[in-house]
Amino acid sequence: MASTFSIHPSIDNGIAPGAKDFAGGTLVCKCASNPVKVEVKSQSAHNHACGCTKCWKPAGALFSVVAVVPRSSITVTENADKLAIVDPNAGIQRYACKGCGVHLFGRIENKEHAFYGLDFIHTELSPQAGWSEPGFAAFVSSIIEGGADPAIMGDVRSKLKSIGLEPYDCLNPPLMDALATHAAKKSGVLKA
Repeated sequence: MASTFSIHPSIDNGIAPGAKDFAGGTLVCKCASNPVKVEVKSQSAHNHACGCTKCWKPAGALFSVVAVVPRSSITVTENADKLAIVDPNAGIQRYACKGCGVHLFGRIENKEHAFYGLDFIHTELSPQAGWSEPGFAAFVSSIIEGGADPAIMGDVRSKLKSIGLEPYDCLNPPLMDALATHAAKKSGVLKA
């Protein structure tokens, strides 16, 4: 049975592997003139399909594809004045273009957060190839909150697995372990 939904245009027909020697590129918003450009001076990590309702998704996609890079590797190089934070109260401050609505990067400002120092990016916004490939799917059930029919969830999980993405309703186990370890060290249960 052919799927009648799009997980994400960049992975619906399979996943291209990342390049081991890739050192970054430029993210470009979708504006036809004066696009926002963000230089990223590192390879991405923890790339994944995300079903949450906060991440930017291309039209018709059930998931975003999002990865992280060190905060220090990001520089807005053109049209920074077009960027605005989508929700200043969110844990991840998502910087979106006021013209086209595309999220260029997300930043955690809370220094106590386990992922402080990492910025979230959508590598599909880069014309360069070689970014790390998606390795799992997170917050899969959340696509229902975004309007997906609950009746397709079995097919969605099957499609994710068929393209090599294990579906989770949270982050993958290594990232969940990192969050739990950070919390345990902060509370004193584990020694820092």
